[in-house]
Amino acid sequence: MKDNLNWDEYFIAIAKLSAGRSKDPNTKVGACIVNNENRILSIGYNGTPNGFDDELFPWQREGSFLETKYAYVCHAELNAILNYHGSRSELKNARIYVDLFPCNECAKAIIQSGIKEVIYLSDKYKDSDNNKASIKMFNECGVKLRKLEKLNHKKVEVNLLPDEQIKIS
Repeated sequence: MKDNLNWDEYFIAIAKLSAGRSKDPNTKVGACIVNNENRILSIGYNGTPNGFDDELFPWQREGSFLETKYAYVCHAELNAILNYHGSRSELKNARIYVDLFPCNECAKAIIQSGIKEVIYLSDKYKDSDNNKASIKMFNECGVKLRKLEKLNHKKVEVNLLPDEQIKIS
């Protein structure tokens, strides 16, 4: 059947939908953690820590460190791990779907949580030292990396109006 999503397409679509919650004007990232039975364990998106008003948050990319988002933002992967309320043992051997390849800080959290596979769409910072560190840690710790390339060229359109269908083309 060509009109349905395979598991990778489904979970990366959930990650991308979650990214839509981010207030970051430049980079919206979502994450979806899934167990071996294809059950969603948790989701997350990049955003402010709980209690930090999104409207007062410094979303700038340039300027002094304390006046930029980099000092404060919680990445999607970390939020997905922290949002999980089950037994930590259930994260062992899980996989995480993300729009953007994880930074070195998120790589540490992924490894420590027991997640064993990272499936990602974009690696736009692949030549950065940050991503090189992530790859080194993932390889050393046995975390499988998989880039989703073609996804059968499907486009998923979700209309939030009542009685509208989801379109997959």
